[in-house]
Amino acid sequence: MKATIIASVLAVLALAAGAARADPVDGRWDATAEVSGAAIPFQLQIDGAGNAVRGHFFNGERPTNPSTEGAFQNGHLHLAFASYAAVLDATVADGKLEGTYTARGHSTPIHAVKAHGAPVAGGPSPRIAGEWIIPYHSAKGETAWRLIVHQKGPAVEATILRIDGDTGALSGRFDRGVFRLSHYAGERPALLEVTPRADGSLGLVLTDGSGRVELSALTADRAHAAGANPSDPMKFTTVSDKAAPFAFNFPDLTGKSVANTDPRFRHKVVVIDVMGSWCPNCHDEAPYLQALYAKHRHEGLEVVALDFEQPDQAGKTDRLRGFIRRYGLTYTVLQAGLVKEAPAKLPQTVNLNAWPTTFFIGRDGRVKAVHVGFTSPGSGQRDIETKAVFEHEVDTLLAQR
Repeated sequence: MKATIIASVLAVLALAAGAARADPVDGRWDATAEVSGAAIPFQLQIDGAGNAVRGHFFNGERPTNPSTEGAFQNGHLHLAFASYAAVLDATVADGKLEGTYTARGHSTPIHAVKAHGAPVAGGPSPRIAGEWIIPYHSAKGETAWRLIVHQKGPAVEATILRIDGDTGALSGRFDRGVFRLSHYAGERPALLEVTPRADGSLGLVLTDGSGRVELSALTADRAHAAGANPSDPMKFTTVSDKAAPFAFNFPDLTGKSVANTDPRFRHKVVVIDVMGSWCPNCHDEAPYLQALYAKHRHEGLEVVALDFEQPDQAGKTDRLRGFIRRYGLTYTVLQAGLVKEAPAKLPQTVNLNAWPTTFFIGRDGRVKAVHVGFTSPGSGQRDIETKAVFEHEVDTLLAQR
C-alpha cells in the first residue's frame, strides 16, 4: 500500500513537472499558411498566458488584425478575431504550433515555430524599387495593375494595387536569383515570386486565394506603349443620373430604417461608403473615414457606410459589430444586404463592382464624385495621394453653400 501511494505521488509530481515545462505560447512565431497549394510565410505575435492571451498579425512591420479574446490551456491555443468573425485554433508542443485559421466558412492550415532573430542579411541583390505596371485583364474590366516596390538591400516590401485597393504589404528578401515576398494577416493571403529579367522587366508568379498565375511587370513607358494602363479610380464607377439625389433606405443595427431623406443629412455633405466587413480594403478605409468624420463633422460632414455582406453573415451582425468596435466608428452604419444585391439595391450606380466604392454627395443630395477602392500604407505615395483626394473632395463640397 505504501509503495502504491508513493508511486501515485511521484506520478502526480511528474505530471506537474511536465505541465511546468509545457511550451510557452507567448512570443514571435515564424508561420506559414497553406493557400492554393503554397506555403505562405508570415509572422504571428502572441502575448499573455492562461485566459488572458492576445495575438496579432503583421502588415509588413505594422501590427494588424488584433485578436479580441484568447486563451491558452493544456497546450491548446484559441484566438478570436471579432472584426473578421474568425478564430485561430492550434496546439502547441515541442516548439511547434499547428492549427487552423477559420473565417468566412473556410479553414486555412497554419504551421509555426518560434522565431529566432532577424533573417540573414544575404548577398548583393538587384534593384527593383519603384513603380511597375502589370498588364492584366481582370473580370472587373481592368487592363493593368500597379506593382509598388520599396527596397533596402536584399529586403523588399511591395504591394500590388488593383482597382479595389492593394494586397497589403508583401514582405521578403532576395535569395538565389528570386525575391520571395508574402503577406498573410488572417486576410489577403499572397505569395509573390519576383525574378528580374535581362530585358529590364520582372517575371512574377503570384499565388493567392484564387490560385497561381504568371505575370510580367513592365516600366511605365513600355506598359503604356502596350496599352496596359491601370484604371482611374475616379472614373471607374459612375451614376446614371447626376441630377437625381442619391437614394438609399436601409436599417441600422437597431433595425430602424435610415434614408437619404433623414433630417440628419439635410443640407449636409455626405460621404457614402459602399463596403463590407469581409473586405480587407474596407478595413484599410474605415479608420481613415472615422478620422475624416471627426475632423469635419462640425462643418457639416456626415459619413454613411452601406454594409453589404457575404452569405456567411446573412442575418447576422457579429462581424459588422466587431468591425465597428475595432475602429471605434461613430458615423452611421447601415445593413444593406448581400454583396450580390448591391447593384439592384443601389440602381443609380453604374459599374458598381469594386470594394469599397465611395460616393461624395453635395449639400443638394446629388453625387459630385465617386472614388473606387482604397489603399494601405504599403502603397506609399499612392496611399498619400488617395487620402489627399478624399480630403480635397470633402473640402470642396463643404465650401459650397
